[in-house]
Amino acid sequence: MKIFLRLIGYGLRNKALVVGAYVSMALSVASGLAMPWLAGSAIDEALNRAIEEGKLTALFLLAGSILLAGALRGLFSYLQNYLAEAISQKTAYDIRHDIFTKLQNLSFGFHDQQQTGDLMSKATADVEAVQRFMSSALIRGLSMVATFLFVAFIMASFNWRLAIVVMLFVPPVLWRAFSMSRKLRHIWGAVQEETGKMTAVLQENIAGIKVVKVFGARRFAEEQFAERSDAVRDLTYYATKQFALHGSLMTFIFTAATGAVLWFGGQEIAADRLTPGQLAAFILYIGMMAMPVRMMGFMVNMFSRAHAAGQRIFDVIDAETSVVERPNARPLNGVSGRVKFDRVSMSYEQTDTPVVRDISFEVEPGQLVAILGAPGSGKSTLVHLVPRFYDVTDGAVLIDGMDVRDATLSSLRRNVGIVMQDVFVFGASIRDNIAYGAEDATTDRIIDAAKIAQLHDFVEQTPRGYDTWVGERGVRLSGGQRQRLAIARTLLIDPPILILDDSTSSVDMGTEYQIQQALQEVITGRTTFVIAHRLSTVRRADLTLVLDKGEIVESGTHEELMDIGGFYKNIYEMQLRPQGDESPSAIS
Repeated sequence: MKIFLRLIGYGLRNKALVVGAYVSMALSVASGLAMPWLAGSAIDEALNRAIEEGKLTALFLLAGSILLAGALRGLFSYLQNYLAEAISQKTAYDIRHDIFTKLQNLSFGFHDQQQTGDLMSKATADVEAVQRFMSSALIRGLSMVATFLFVAFIMASFNWRLAIVVMLFVPPVLWRAFSMSRKLRHIWGAVQEETGKMTAVLQENIAGIKVVKVFGARRFAEEQFAERSDAVRDLTYYATKQFALHGSLMTFIFTAATGAVLWFGGQEIAADRLTPGQLAAFILYIGMMAMPVRMMGFMVNMFSRAHAAGQRIFDVIDAETSVVERPNARPLNGVSGRVKFDRVSMSYEQTDTPVVRDISFEVEPGQLVAILGAPGSGKSTLVHLVPRFYDVTDGAVLIDGMDVRDATLSSLRRNVGIVMQDVFVFGASIRDNIAYGAEDATTDRIIDAAKIAQLHDFVEQTPRGYDTWVGERGVRLSGGQRQRLAIARTLLIDPPILILDDSTSSVDMGTEYQIQQALQEVITGRTTFVIAHRLSTVRRADLTLVLDKGEIVESGTHEELMDIGGFYKNIYEMQLRPQGDESPSAIS
């Protein structure tokens, strides 16, 4: 019930619509209940009166009343359905908004463990399941329950003996409904999980379609998707079969109930305890009762699916993040760029093994720090601790003497610019991509940032200039152009601390040299961390950190590290020295 109460809480945010829907539902039920009673009264009136001219007034009034009740039922049923759909749409909007907002606030640690396709499934297919529950089950379900109870009461008022005959058929129906509910809850939970996995495979194969084609893996991709698709189909088919069997069983039970009512009702008429009109009304009321009981299987199906979907949705909404802004956090203003790592260690949420261990160093404002190490040595994790993409497990990272955990996240990330190793470009124009995060930036500022990143000349050659559409994930740009766009985007926010996380890995040496020359103007006066792969960067660095298995094994300038003759010298001989002289003449 906890899941359902939370889902209902979303619907109750629209109190006026809920009240309107339930009032319309009550009036619709009342109008519907009046029709069999009026029909039964008309039959008795016709049988008790001689059909003579001038003696049909009562019948005309009853017939008119039946038409009026039918019209009112149609009107209020329309209002009920309209308002129920409005509630469901607003509920879906609120849940999607909460999911999206939560995903924005969760740390890198959460997203490292998630599949994009599964998250998309939760925000779409699962929300749609809840939406159907709100419109069909929450409002219409109560209508069905109210109809059942009032019909039972009216039947008892007509003839309690005959009402008992009908009620004898209800317990097996309820038992079947609740037993099927338990079964379907698990089935629909599995359907939602498999749908998420299928969406993840679909998303990965669409995003990586070029890789699929390059390696001729079409058949493998199709088999991988078919496996997940078959699982969804089989589980859904099984759930639908169970529901269909339930519907057939309900039809049989109420057909038997109608036969029993005709049999016993005839005896009640003979005993003068029931009129023919009341028996006719009784049979009509059985039809009305059959609808909510038959719908009970549908409602059970909706409730089961909504429960499974709600559980997956709240797994996201309730997810905890290790990076939480403290209640007394203060804005980080007037940053000069002094950064200190004080005995820092950090472990990912799913493991206790430190990724970086006992790291200590200090960087003065405006210094350039180069970070080297083998893949998996903790380079990216180290720089991601500065803007609190992850939180330290032990120790502290300080900016101008202030622990980054004491700063508001917005002010911290406004002062720390980062160009990721995995560049992401949005499906928008070049202008919008550069101005992302600085939407109020002027055209002149955007152009200046593009010039520094060596992107402006390329943009000027495109037909639409800065309004050129780059395609999904920047598919119309080369790897180097995407890198330069990301650099321009970061420079536009003018951060006092700059992190280049392997940011020139996708450009050739000539383009990188041009970028590095242009960045000299930007780096001046900024504290800059560079995960370095070029000799030119290491030679210019004020401090070079060499990492191995999450620890700083060597630190110093290029000359100092060469004199030590350890890890750095090995990296130099194997990776850096073969690059040779990276002067403009050498590159050209």
